[in-house]
Amino acid sequence: MLEVTESLDGGFPDAVTHAQGVFRSVMDAMARPGSIGIVDVPVAPPAPLGIAAGALLLTLCDHDTPIWVTPVLAKSALAGWIGFHTGASLTPTKTDAKFAFVEAGALVLSLTQFALGTQEYPDRSTTLIVEASSLEGGQPLQLSGPGIRDTATIAPKGLPETFLRQWADNRALFPRGVDLVLTAGRRFIALPRTTKIREMEA
Repeated sequence: MLEVTESLDGGFPDAVTHAQGVFRSVMDAMARPGSIGIVDVPVAPPAPLGIAAGALLLTLCDHDTPIWVTPVLAKSALAGWIGFHTGASLTPTKTDAKFAFVEAGALVLSLTQFALGTQEYPDRSTTLIVEASSLEGGQPLQLSGPGIRDTATIAPKGLPETFLRQWADNRALFPRGVDLVLTAGRRFIALPRTTKIREMEA
């Protein structure tokens, strides 16, 4: 009964207005990589998915959107929550997923496991929403590229040690490749595939 309640509760109280607000925030974040987006609407996805990740899921996914989630998320009440609030279906195949959700602490072994698009249709790729333990206090990373004036700096905690190598490989595939959104609590940072990321000295 508790799992059924978790599946029904926690969506946007005003689905249209709240989704529109979050969508504008996502578009702004994608246009300005490294900037902090904030989810300021009520939403409470089932644990262990965080607030920002849940809001992005409700905003970006619908019945035509195949979603991949980690094994931990798949075993939670999230599958029912997704089905009830969005009508989206879960896929066990990473390359079929339009969006993928990864909870904090879970490993992303390789970005190339997901759909990378094609030269003709680069938009047919997966967008990953990955929860970090925090968006501050980690190794400083310098961002450059489209949408960034000179450079920007972020310092998320909880990224895998292989992240920078994986991201360099992903960026080299342009126009193919995945896009990434890092979330923590109510905040998120968008990292389009065009963004160059390098490590800075702490």
